[in-house]
Amino acid sequence: MKRDIGALIKKMTLEEKAGMCSGLDFWHLKGVERLGIPSVMVSDGPHGLRKQDDKGDHLGINDSIKAVCFPPACLSACSFDRELIKEMGVHIGREAQAEDVSVVLGPAVNIKRSPLCGRNFEYYSEDPYLSGEIAIACIQGIQSQGVGTSIKHFAANNQEYNRLSCSSEVDERTLREIYFPAFENAVKKAQPKTVMCSYNRINGVYSSENPWLLTDVLRDEWGFEGYVMSDWGAVNERVAGLKAGLELEMPSSNGTGDAEIINAVKNGTLDETVLDNAVERILKVVFDYIDNRHKEKLELEADHQEAKRIACESMVLLKNEGILPLKKEEKVAFIGEFFKKPRYQGGGSSHINSFKVDSAWDCLNGKENVVYAEGFSAVDDVYNENLAKEACEVAKNADKVVIFAGLPDSFESEGYDRKHMHLPECQNRLIKEIAQIQPELIVVLHNGSPVEMPWLSCTKAVLEAYLGGQAVGSAIADILYGIVNPSGKLAETFPYKLSDNPSYLNFNCPEKVEYHEGLYVGYRYYDKKEMDVAFPFGHGLSYTTFEYNNMRLSTDSITEKDIVTVSLDVKNTGDMAGKEIVQIYVKDNTGTSMRPIKELKGFEKIYLEPGETKTIEICLDSRSFAYYNMDIHDWFIESGDYEILVGASSRDIRLNATLHIENSQKLPLKVHMNTTIEELLGDERTKKYGLKFKHEMDVLFGGSESTSTDIEDAMADAMALSMPIRNLVGFGVYKKEDMLTLIEEIKNA
Repeated sequence: MKRDIGALIKKMTLEEKAGMCSGLDFWHLKGVERLGIPSVMVSDGPHGLRKQDDKGDHLGINDSIKAVCFPPACLSACSFDRELIKEMGVHIGREAQAEDVSVVLGPAVNIKRSPLCGRNFEYYSEDPYLSGEIAIACIQGIQSQGVGTSIKHFAANNQEYNRLSCSSEVDERTLREIYFPAFENAVKKAQPKTVMCSYNRINGVYSSENPWLLTDVLRDEWGFEGYVMSDWGAVNERVAGLKAGLELEMPSSNGTGDAEIINAVKNGTLDETVLDNAVERILKVVFDYIDNRHKEKLELEADHQEAKRIACESMVLLKNEGILPLKKEEKVAFIGEFFKKPRYQGGGSSHINSFKVDSAWDCLNGKENVVYAEGFSAVDDVYNENLAKEACEVAKNADKVVIFAGLPDSFESEGYDRKHMHLPECQNRLIKEIAQIQPELIVVLHNGSPVEMPWLSCTKAVLEAYLGGQAVGSAIADILYGIVNPSGKLAETFPYKLSDNPSYLNFNCPEKVEYHEGLYVGYRYYDKKEMDVAFPFGHGLSYTTFEYNNMRLSTDSITEKDIVTVSLDVKNTGDMAGKEIVQIYVKDNTGTSMRPIKELKGFEKIYLEPGETKTIEICLDSRSFAYYNMDIHDWFIESGDYEILVGASSRDIRLNATLHIENSQKLPLKVHMNTTIEELLGDERTKKYGLKFKHEMDVLFGGSESTSTDIEDAMADAMALSMPIRNLVGFGVYKKEDMLTLIEEIKNA
């Protein structure tokens, strides 16, 4: 239905327009009945619908309607499967239509800077490219059903402690390369209907009133077309926020924010056109939902099966020394209360009121050769001698043992951060005790973020189930018994211990959080440090094996405007059908800018029957090779050679090829008195001047004399290269006015 929203806004009173910019209550936007503007509802996501009919809250405390809890982001991202995530979005969108929800508050794409962030289970990855690709798929799936999304939390929201006031102190290059790209790519390729700003400040300015963030970058650079809403309670100064680009304050401020807007318009400190533009953006999204409103029937059981499929496709087999899959004829002891009471989602605003939950107990109890002992509680950290003794006895008399371990609900949640990476000590102790009497040991993990594994060397297999959604139990059972071949890969690195993490010394700070690690987040850091990790980014095993061959590039030389296609053959060399995730990393060998060793720039998941070979193609565009240059405040590609790496994980590189890029664009010349000779030598445009000045320095310091030693020559070279050209004036080689003339000549060369 075509509407003239501009004409509609002209009919609204100032009070009505101001009212559109804040919530009616906890979950509804205001409407204007006399003008036919409806009140619409938004609801928490991002991995299911948390619709609350009354007693609204934003921390998951009060009950919501019965819905389906799909696997949270910590697990679903491990699928590396765009189509799978898109289909999950379709199911969530249908549930939203059935429940008359106009916008689902998700996906959440903040980077996993530290394993301690209490909300990591809601976030996809430590890698911005993977986060963006998964977010695009989720948004496209949900919005295909006529329901909006709200990508969150924009931006640099990486800890829960003091999240409403702390300042993330991040340089612009790090923001652009690590913390922005998931938002940027999702906006450019999927256009979420809304963006939710974060609570925190960025370099001292609240996200909710940051014009550079919400207008300059989000709208003017990226072309965002929807409206920006606040996280619940994130507004600091309402009028400043509206001017910066924050259209909607949530939840209701009981008229406080509205009154401030009205007064600002009346006293001339707020241009009414700013308010009109905000209302227009909100109304476009509201009416887009109304125009796409249709009847949808809740299909909870079908959605439950979809949740199981996603969990099966995403769980990560971290370790397997030939002990899995289990066989029906083997006597298997299952230990740990998580076997009966799985932890399948995190706490807080994403907490779903699941209409049912599968446990592994439900699937396996009563089957032949299956025994169970509680061993330890799923809710606390208390070592119970009697339970432990029973578990050890059961383990001793079994062929194999599967321990269901994990983090209790209280260990990780929205609102606070973890203090450590440990499992409850009662679990670690019992795992070690059972390992001493039963070497055929498997551990299944229920956790929203990485944990330390002091018993890793004592186990023959580890299955990372993360938080698997409400069908977690049946998914685990199918994987353990080989009904499903595991195919997930880690979307984050598992370090051996917390202190290995790059943010270790600068996390959980109350006022200013210094992002001193810069670009070196996750595998970028561990690679640069050449540090061993428990399990690398992109790692995941299968019950079959895959061989990579015949890598080729569509061309071995491109310009900055071209796209290169990477092709390779993948063969299933085992005897079981399975899926493999092929990962493409790019390594900058130009040596002209500080870069990570390699960065993920492409991936593809493929299904292969035993013995089958498929050819895959992955395209790399200019952004795959660019870095954010702070001198020009834009993306730039250095001319030179780049290595294209094909891997089964970030630490398992199978194939590589070299690509040359010739960039016709040149960085502006920066030549001044403090430019070094080395800098002049490093640019073809100034190289001849660098050689001239280097020769003059050599002559000045006698570096050309035949009596000099190697070490003297090396020292002279090093000193000369690092010298600013002002020293040629200081040492009397040039007069100052002559050097200034030379500098102008160099600039105009």
